[in-house]
Amino acid sequence: MKGEGYKNVNAYFSGTKARSTTIKALHDVLPLIMYIFYPIQMLTLAINEGLGSELFLKFTLIPLCTLILISVIRLVINAKRPYEVYDYTPTVNKNTLGKSFPSRHTVSAFIIAMGFLYINTTLGIIMLCLATAIGLTRILSGVHFVRDVIGGAAIGVVIGIIGFFVF
Repeated sequence: MKGEGYKNVNAYFSGTKARSTTIKALHDVLPLIMYIFYPIQMLTLAINEGLGSELFLKFTLIPLCTLILISVIRLVINAKRPYEVYDYTPTVNKNTLGKSFPSRHTVSAFIIAMGFLYINTTLGIIMLCLATAIGLTRILSGVHFVRDVIGGAAIGVVIGIIGFFVF
């Protein structure tokens, strides 16, 4: 998507109160859903498997290490956000400069979804769908480029495959 595309999508969602409210709600609520289920699953694993179990440690440490790694990568790359490049106000309240690639929300959602997939296939697929929706809201709300979200999803999935299914 080129500059006019980002501006047009943003203008569409900012164009009416209903669309603006909807994208803002999805932008805020979808990650919240993911981040509510994650600690519940951690607690369940801690109770059922024990704090020192391999399953609990993988489910906890792989996403944590990924979040730290991605935060460092974002600082180093320091890519501009679409609203910086194309000079518009995003639909959601966001004034962060730089640190756009990769989308940390998207990476986090996908690595957590991969953890759920490792534990339970059905729940994992549901969480992967939720992670995809989280990534889409980052684009539609005007705060990330498509590349930020695709890159974030790819990083989350690749680290998830390696961390949960290979090792």
